[in-house]
Amino acid sequence: MSPHEPHHHSATHSHAHGHGPAAPVSRHLRKVIAAVLIPFAAAVAVGLVVLWPGGAPPHKPSGVGFDQPTERARVIKVAEVNCADVHAEQQPQPPSPTGQPPAGGADKAKPCQQTTIKVTTGKNAGRTFQTVVTPDALRHYTTGQEVVVAYSPKAPKDLQYAVSDVDRTLPMWVLAALFAFAVVIVGRLRGVLALVALAASFVVLTLFILPAILQGSNPLVVAVVGGSAIMLIALYLCHGLTARTSVAVLGTLASLLLIGLLGSVFINWALLTGNTDDTTGLVHGLYPDIEIRGLLLAGIIIGSLGVLDDVTVTQTAAVWELKEADPSAGWRKLYGAAMRIGRDHIASVVNTLVLAYAGAALPLLLLFSIAQSSVGTVATSEVVAEEVIRTLVGSIGLVAAVPLTTLLAALVVSADRKGPGTPGVDGGPGVVRQSGADSEAVVGAGMPTGTTESRPGRRGGRGRRRKR
Repeated sequence: MSPHEPHHHSATHSHAHGHGPAAPVSRHLRKVIAAVLIPFAAAVAVGLVVLWPGGAPPHKPSGVGFDQPTERARVIKVAEVNCADVHAEQQPQPPSPTGQPPAGGADKAKPCQQTTIKVTTGKNAGRTFQTVVTPDALRHYTTGQEVVVAYSPKAPKDLQYAVSDVDRTLPMWVLAALFAFAVVIVGRLRGVLALVALAASFVVLTLFILPAILQGSNPLVVAVVGGSAIMLIALYLCHGLTARTSVAVLGTLASLLLIGLLGSVFINWALLTGNTDDTTGLVHGLYPDIEIRGLLLAGIIIGSLGVLDDVTVTQTAAVWELKEADPSAGWRKLYGAAMRIGRDHIASVVNTLVLAYAGAALPLLLLFSIAQSSVGTVATSEVVAEEVIRTLVGSIGLVAAVPLTTLLAALVVSADRKGPGTPGVDGGPGVVRQSGADSEAVVGAGMPTGTTESRPGRRGGRGRRRKR
């Protein structure tokens, strides 16, 4: 055995069986990526400073919908009373399609519930009031149940408080704790970082995006700046300050720009106003300076951001892992292999996005399914066309993110050329195998170039042919 063989064996093992994360790219490529991302991050930081709202603008509550003061309360007594005695009238039910009397006719004989409720927070804590619940009501109360009450200071004293909702604080916190527990148990440190990124995204949304829009800033600009900040925080916090993450950031940014462009074009072309529900109308009534059409476009961008992060990170990771598995692969081979993964990703993500929007608009779809109008009329009505354009624009951006990010990642890892001191690279100490019938040439660290090591085979001392 030559004195160089142990060194050669070590070099061969480290070259062929390296584990852990993908090797970092060269300093030159890191400088190129930084030259693109550092100005972008600086622009986002400047945008945050310039547009920072300093809180939502004050306004006088209108007492309509969500725009009214609320307090906590508790049900302290529930008693059954005759509906006629408390002047409670049940809503008439329409006859069934078969002409039979409504199934709820038997409810007329059922008693009503007279509920006594005690306010537990606010300046009027301790005050009690009563409300009547008819048998056909969807919500009934039990003694000790926590509820939310709306306060109308200008109403008569006996009518100032009314139950607006039930208190769901406990089940919501329990579900959130279960979610966090599952993420941490499965994701470990990455799961913890993901929860921190989620909290940071919530902070940007509530402290910057929403107040800035209410202050009258352009919703599209606010969404771009805020969404970019969320993207930078979430991706780098969860996946590290690496070139691979930077490629995912660039792919996400390019796709967001495409979504913004398409959304702006088709919202204007389809003459969408963005004012299609009571909530939007209430916001516009309270803050007339808000550009409702821009608010619609901002919602499309922010809604697409989360799924875009998933697509770009997955595709970038796929390219990096393919390169690690086959260091000799060029960018075309890497792009083709990663796109085969990406096509499956496209099919699942687009289906997920469409079903998510359909699920959110399910009551609306039910109403239009029984409407006496053609499918074309229903689909092109503003309330439906808004959801269709939102879904299709977001889906186009997601589809485009796959080839854009994959191509960018393939070019980055293929353009990376390590210096002559890197093991396993031509021109440096490493391993060069020459397929031959009788021997395999090995150039090792410290071994003179051209030195060969003969490896006897199983039969007659012949070397084994290495299959490429």
